[in-house]
Amino acid sequence: MKAFFGSMTGRVFLTLLLGVVITAVLTQLLAENERQRVIEAFRDQHAMDRAEQLITATETVPASARLAYLSVANRPGIQLVVIADDLPVKPAPSAFTAALAVRMGPQYKLATIANRPAACDVPRIQNSMFGPTESQWKGVCESINVRLRDGELLRLMVMPPPPSVIAHETDYRMIIGMFLVSIAFLAYLVARMTTRPLKQLAQAAKDLGNDINHPPLQLSGASEIRQASAAFNAMQARIRQYIFQRTQMLAAITHDLQTPLTRMRLRLEKVGDGELRDRLVGDLSAMQEMVREGLDLARSTDTTEAMQALDLDSLLDSVSCDATDAGQQVVVHGHAGMALLGRPMALRRCLVNLIDNAVKYGQRADLTVEAGAGAARIRVRDNGPGIAPGELARVFEPFYRVETSRSRESGGTGLGLTIARNIAEQHGGSIALINHPEGGLEVTLVLPEYYAGA
Repeated sequence: MKAFFGSMTGRVFLTLLLGVVITAVLTQLLAENERQRVIEAFRDQHAMDRAEQLITATETVPASARLAYLSVANRPGIQLVVIADDLPVKPAPSAFTAALAVRMGPQYKLATIANRPAACDVPRIQNSMFGPTESQWKGVCESINVRLRDGELLRLMVMPPPPSVIAHETDYRMIIGMFLVSIAFLAYLVARMTTRPLKQLAQAAKDLGNDINHPPLQLSGASEIRQASAAFNAMQARIRQYIFQRTQMLAAITHDLQTPLTRMRLRLEKVGDGELRDRLVGDLSAMQEMVREGLDLARSTDTTEAMQALDLDSLLDSVSCDATDAGQQVVVHGHAGMALLGRPMALRRCLVNLIDNAVKYGQRADLTVEAGAGAARIRVRDNGPGIAPGELARVFEPFYRVETSRSRESGGTGLGLTIARNIAEQHGGSIALINHPEGGLEVTLVLPEYYAGA
């Protein structure tokens, strides 16, 4: 769950869900307030009509029968009663009183009582989607002295309507649950639709790193997605063309240099001074080795070789056997028991470089293989003097060699580890160097496991 909400899909889903829920809550609050306002406005209009009818009908009844009539005609919300006490009135009538006075005519004298009836301040229970809430009636609630045309003074009391006696229990929990489920489903669909092109681009970038010749993206979806896919395909084509041209250029240079170097070697054989001849031949051999290693460095960044599933134990066994046949002391410990997705020749070159370095500077190579956490770890340890801590990172730089290796016996070009690291990174792996506590240098190559169908 944490990984889902940490992903782009989860964040888009959560943003959409919260946005819709918050919008729905605010809309419902506004709707509840508007509903209450409409009810109050309708009640005020109804109260005015009822008050006019009640006053008019009461005046038509003889004075001796008015009390009996009012006891029958009065309702809980609108009542016209005989004044039992004298209450102060407002200097100016309320809006409701003024409107009622206009409708009744100048023959009736109306005055608003200063004190509101006690029922006006009684909290009312209101059921809504958010549960029962207490609120006060905000509509017309007041007492009005009404002097009839015959001179009798009565009091009109306009109070909040009584609560409905009709039972209507609505299960809002089910409504809210269905609403949240439907919104969550739609938000998830929108999040998937939104992030799917990003995932496709990310996967395409990953595939590009593994195989420069990976098929281009299909141009589908919205216009913006098609435009981004087309730009990505164009970038892939340019990178592929750039790598191809660079490799071809270096291959041509190497090929052209081999001929004059070979002629120089043949001519050096005619030099009479044996010591001078040996020195010049050694320098020429170093130049030829640098040319070959430079080409190998360029090829280490080339991903034209096809990716395929490989058995790591078989690959290590083959490399170690070849090294042993070449007179190198190589021992393999452990078994990985896993498959890798990689380029056979490139991985072989990576392992050969690590073994060659161990044998060259430490006389032997001890390989320890183990698997865990979805990756294989290959540790190559030698019996050499190790490397100063400050130079552990610099040995990966092209043509860099530590001072102790700068001799004709163990020199090299300083490209072996650079090539090995390039190959490892192309396969999603890594290479790290440490000085082993018991002596010697230990190189750790980490390569991810291959899962079929992933």
